[in-house]
Amino acid sequence: MKQILMTVSMLTLSMAASAQSGTNSPYSQYGLGTLGEQASGFNRGMNGLGLGFHEHNQINTLNPASYASIDSLSFIFDAGISGQITNYKEGGRKINAKNANFEYVVAGFRLAKHLGLSFGILPFSNIGYNYYNTDKVGNSSSETTTTSYVNTYNGSGGLHQAYLGMGWMPVKGLAFGFNASYLWGSYTRSVVNSYTDSYVNTLSRYYTATVNSYKLDFGVQYTQKISKKDELTIGLTYGLGHKLGANPKCQVISNNAQTGVADTATYSNNAKNSLELPTTYSAGIMWNHAGSWKIGADYQLQKWSKTVYPQLVNQNGTTDYVTTKGMFADRHKFTLGGEYCPQENSRKFLKRVHYRLGASYATNYLKINGVDGPKEYSVSAGFGIPVVNGYNNRSLLNISAQWVRQDSKTMITENSFRINIGLTFNERWFAKWKME
Repeated sequence: MKQILMTVSMLTLSMAASAQSGTNSPYSQYGLGTLGEQASGFNRGMNGLGLGFHEHNQINTLNPASYASIDSLSFIFDAGISGQITNYKEGGRKINAKNANFEYVVAGFRLAKHLGLSFGILPFSNIGYNYYNTDKVGNSSSETTTTSYVNTYNGSGGLHQAYLGMGWMPVKGLAFGFNASYLWGSYTRSVVNSYTDSYVNTLSRYYTATVNSYKLDFGVQYTQKISKKDELTIGLTYGLGHKLGANPKCQVISNNAQTGVADTATYSNNAKNSLELPTTYSAGIMWNHAGSWKIGADYQLQKWSKTVYPQLVNQNGTTDYVTTKGMFADRHKFTLGGEYCPQENSRKFLKRVHYRLGASYATNYLKINGVDGPKEYSVSAGFGIPVVNGYNNRSLLNISAQWVRQDSKTMITENSFRINIGLTFNERWFAKWKME
């Protein structure tokens, strides 16, 4: 079984490394794209809650200090997928889109007493959109022109992270941890301005970048017993902000369909190191009652306002692609939720089911034409369903439904309904068998 599990793990990791999670959001055309949920199946049932949670049979990547609580005889393997339907609304126009994504794959086990290890692949950001707008040139009552223009916007790509993390509990109730990640990916964005008059040049702009960098996150958890059946855990995390070392490029192509002549200009020298990760601070609390009720709250601050980003500018007749400050806003996220499991080790199936709820509010890190991006509201509900067979009764099937609204009065409003499915396979390892 160990060999089979390791083979499946490696195959899944390889698939995840080559796959790109998708999105259809037009908001992904800005910045590093739509930020991914860096949470596993059980967190998603609580809408991404988890900074104060430390589970013996689940991997909580949101706070690496939690790895210290992994069971001593367990090898935990967790993989998840999602499917979603999104409705986009602007003015009186509406459109629907569908996506299905391979979300994450993580694994973990205990290395030594109070020392746990975890590794896997998580999404960081997604880019995916394709839309256009069209109108007549000089559109007004005084114009009689029949020439029309079409602006086509297209983008794809995103960033992934492969991490290795450890959690250590040097004294009872106090744990420290870290995740060291390799961050990689690329994106291509294009804006094509074309005309029905073939004598007018088509102007195309292509924005590209490839990232190969690192990401470091640190966590701490402190648990205090407050009664015979109750305990309180405080969790803190810190994510290191730094430049990604990428070299973004902008290519501008002017093409005349009538003559076949194309002029190309490439800009990149003044945009070096203009992609950057924000410094991140997070804090959470979790109340645990008899192992049945677990209720918590999280807060996260990402300092995007301190980061830079490349922008194509024209000053005094000179065009250049330059590093620019003030393109983004700080992102604040608040999450509240919890789970209820009547009796985790009961012989009755329904008493072993985990029931989960969560809700979040987040501001956007994007600034679009100088205006803050849409606010995000989301709620989720889910179940952790025991998987029982002839050789294993410790695995869980995590299923959750999530509704997310990107709300804006002046821009596009998004409403997404998402189904998350994750399988946590908990295999008994490291046990010494005796024969009589």
